[in-house]
Amino acid sequence: MMQRTLFSALILLLVGGHGTIPCSPFVAQDAAAQLSAESDPGGFTLLPGDALEVEIWREEAMSGKFIVNEMGVVTLPLLGRVTVSGIPVRDLRDRLIAEYEVELRNPSITITPLRRVYVLGEVNEPGLLAVDPTVSLAGVVAMAGGANREGDLGRIQIMRQGEVVLTEVTPQTDLLSVDIRSGDQIFVDRRRWIDRNSPFLVSATIGIAGILIQVLR
Repeated sequence: MMQRTLFSALILLLVGGHGTIPCSPFVAQDAAAQLSAESDPGGFTLLPGDALEVEIWREEAMSGKFIVNEMGVVTLPLLGRVTVSGIPVRDLRDRLIAEYEVELRNPSITITPLRRVYVLGEVNEPGLLAVDPTVSLAGVVAMAGGANREGDLGRIQIMRQGEVVLTEVTPQTDLLSVDIRSGDQIFVDRRRWIDRNSPFLVSATIGIAGILIQVLR
């Protein structure tokens, strides 16, 4: 009975210790801004450093991604310099399509605002990506080749200008909901040590338990 109790205690200690590792605190966001973004995605605006993707059917030369400069202006084919910063995306989309329709006959036009973010850490293809802000963090990581074998999608951090502004955010969260901006870094952290070494720890615990049982006989 004593041997079984000792063995059980070792296993429970290993399993129990796994759940006691503290998590980083969630850094609070402005509640009103977050609620506004979630309830009205068309109300957010482009900022300097963002990009605007324009796709015009059968007009590949005029299609592409165009960067918003520090003045909030983007230079578009046919239209030239256009101020886009500070205009709700739904209004900007309608305005640009209307202006293109003046220049082109029966055009089929798609306009998509993009955040330019860095995806770093434990991903297969780290780097700068231009992403639709309605995409989830898991979707962004997938665009970076997915998390590698050391990466943990449950441990995503958002960094801005060298500081962590958000931790322990769920992978299903979209960029818009947490106010991710161009230049931010989406960092996929490594799995915790105990997660990466749990098979070894279980094996070692069982081995130690076996030795103790033999000694205590």
